[in-house]
Amino acid sequence: MLKLKFSKYKLEAGTDEAGRGCLAGPVVAAAVILPDNFKHPLLNDSKQLTEKQRKILKPFIEENALAFSVSFVDARKIEEINILQASILAMHQSIETLDIKPEFIIVDGNKFKALNNIPYKTIVKGDAKYMSIAAASILAKTYRDEYMQEIAKEFPHYFWTKNKGYPTKQHRNGIKEFGITTYHRKTFKLLPTQLKLDL
Repeated sequence: MLKLKFSKYKLEAGTDEAGRGCLAGPVVAAAVILPDNFKHPLLNDSKQLTEKQRKILKPFIEENALAFSVSFVDARKIEEINILQASILAMHQSIETLDIKPEFIIVDGNKFKALNNIPYKTIVKGDAKYMSIAAASILAKTYRDEYMQEIAKEFPHYFWTKNKGYPTKQHRNGIKEFGITTYHRKTFKLLPTQLKLDL
């Protein structure tokens, strides 16, 4: 059973990201502040939900949240500052662009940097424990999936509509055969043996 809040603050934002382990595409983060009466029977960590369930929850979260925001950090920036820093940057950007300033932040995982002196707590597997982090995980995942499906039209050889940029066999076969795109993260281990990849 997910809990509504970690802190005693009224305006508590949950934040999470999607796409950290991908070989291509952006890392996407969302931040969500939920009202005290928020509930939905399907709400859970996005990884426990089907794509169909996430699509049902996305508009419900957007319509019923006190505030939400989604932020993208692209492959170039990921290469420049590394994936952990890019994930934190995306979370910071999503929090900073909320219509309401949160009084407290709960973060999925165990890594975060203080932002604007707002108190925060990192929570391992927070997306399976707190509603606002679960809601943020769903928004981050659905927005990222939509983006990957869009760029898959430009580059169909990598099967991003199915794998969303994760390192599947099909994706890696596409890299072997067609090389890489501007969306690929060159600093990642794109193939099991990097020697095969001509950068």
